[in-house]
Amino acid sequence: MLKIWGRISSINVRKAVWAAQEVGVPFERIDAGGTYGGTRSAEYLALNPNALVPAMADGEGAMALQLFESNVIVRYLCARYAPGVLYPAGLAQRFDAERWMDWQQTAMNPAGRDAFIQQIRTPAEQRDPAKIAASVAAMQPLLQMLDQQLAQGPYLQGAQFGMADIPLGCELHRWWGLPDQDGSRSRYPHVARWFAALQARPAAQGVLDLALS
Repeated sequence: MLKIWGRISSINVRKAVWAAQEVGVPFERIDAGGTYGGTRSAEYLALNPNALVPAMADGEGAMALQLFESNVIVRYLCARYAPGVLYPAGLAQRFDAERWMDWQQTAMNPAGRDAFIQQIRTPAEQRDPAKIAASVAAMQPLLQMLDQQLAQGPYLQGAQFGMADIPLGCELHRWWGLPDQDGSRSRYPHVARWFAALQARPAAQGVLDLALS
């Protein structure tokens, strides 16, 4: 049995859950982190010494493969259960997907984080408009870059949905869930079309249809 630890309100947990649903492997998700706590227990720290979510175990007992880092979990699930389908067989295609996955973590996620934290997880009276405005501004060139990539095909790597679409799709789910103060939904038509296609995927249900919290 595949097990994933983490609360579904976490963008990183959503990546792992969506990947598991896409590859069709049965799994159990165990609430952890945030108000659920549990990430400082000795048992959990053995899974993820960062005390963050998600963590994953595939298999039972001493033979189980244990992983942390959300994009690594996505890569593993696609490589293990959907090789040549979600996980590209060719080296060039594989590393093209890898670069977009890393870009999500190193560029887009930091750019959009403050707008999300301020507007969703900060009481209205404590919000900092300057942080929101800076975050919105930082996202614009990244959304433009993504839009240009998606102008070349339905998905990040062209005609076929693949592993890179999962973390970027979760990132857009978070951004699209915020007030449309930057006009993103009309300014980036290829992003909007791609995200609508992701939302329509059966395996994205329970992930991309959730309200932000």
